[in-house]
Amino acid sequence: MPLPPSDEFYRIQKLPPYVFAVINELRDKARAAGIDVIDMGMGNPDGATPQPVVEKLVEAAYNPANHRYSVSRGIQSLREAIVARYRQQYGVSLDPDTEAITTIGAKDALAHLLFAIIGPGDVVVSPNPAYPIHQYGVIMAEGEACMLPMPDAPTFLHELKRLYRSSSKPPKVILISFPHNPTTVCVDLPFMHEVVELAREHGTYIVHDFAYAELGFDGYRPPSILQIPGAADHAVEIYSMTKSYNMAGWRVGFCLGNRKLIAALARIKSYLDYGIFQPIQIAAVTALRECNDAPGLIAKIYQQRRDILVHGLREAGWPVDPPKASMFLWARIPQTFAALGSLEFAKLLMKEAHVAVSPGIGFGPMGEGFVRFSLIEDNARVHQATASIAGFLERQHVLVGPAAVHV
Repeated sequence: MPLPPSDEFYRIQKLPPYVFAVINELRDKARAAGIDVIDMGMGNPDGATPQPVVEKLVEAAYNPANHRYSVSRGIQSLREAIVARYRQQYGVSLDPDTEAITTIGAKDALAHLLFAIIGPGDVVVSPNPAYPIHQYGVIMAEGEACMLPMPDAPTFLHELKRLYRSSSKPPKVILISFPHNPTTVCVDLPFMHEVVELAREHGTYIVHDFAYAELGFDGYRPPSILQIPGAADHAVEIYSMTKSYNMAGWRVGFCLGNRKLIAALARIKSYLDYGIFQPIQIAAVTALRECNDAPGLIAKIYQQRRDILVHGLREAGWPVDPPKASMFLWARIPQTFAALGSLEFAKLLMKEAHVAVSPGIGFGPMGEGFVRFSLIEDNARVHQATASIAGFLERQHVLVGPAAVHV
């Protein structure tokens, strides 16, 4: 009898089951049964891409010249447009040929960069909880993921300094992301300056995932690490158009900064892809050049939803703190449900309140005890969600514990 091929795949075995799939499956089953589930789980923007961008896509798609292979590093005009955006927003000067590359979204930039620069035994330090690719991108690249707790930015920085003092093997890369997903922790330029100084002192690279660059609230403007003088000697920053321009499905991102890291990413991508469909790149140029107001307008929409959600949860007896940025709210599970853990609590919230949220454990062990709300439903639906949660808590006769701690 012939032997069947093995289903033991080297890298797949390193990846645990995706926790969020459990909630997604429950959501889909409930909707199939006719139940109205308010989905505040995945950070999937619900807004429309700016109309001029869509119109440019249609126009470019009709040109047969744009139907051929593009280039993996991105067309020249798009790299020039993102460099111009950085000069305008942050006062940062970059060379579009050597310090900027277009990527198929931020995940592509991060995962492929790690494959390019990390090997067995290389240590990559990052905060935890964190967006899953920050940890598992390192593991897939066969590096060592060193997770430091981040209840707040000063604690993470303290732990990073302690690591440098105590470890015989300093990290090759510091991987950070602010505004942070899932915790919404924000930092200022002095924090970035300290990270750059540590990298300079110890010969470490820095990768800053800047996915929520434009989504600051109440006057807060998230800083770019490239604003720090000399940062590009050690750092790259990953910028995405997903949230800032409501272009999630378009998959347009960038990696900017250190020339050696950009060259490494460009080399590995040249083996892996031919770049984004060219009409999408041309349309992205229009977004960066002609839609300067779009990110601010989008941020205002998320801020309104944040305010409704925070007010509604507090009125329901679930004290939470308003985030300064991002498209999320990170909330400690009410004390009454703490023993359940974040996954079981999220399942209960789905079953009883018909609201889908992301369990904190899906972002790593230090996310346990929290859930993440995504601000991806309109104002009316957010009101509906908080009313439903209030009813659920009332039915449970819950006395909610101390105010949520924003970590």
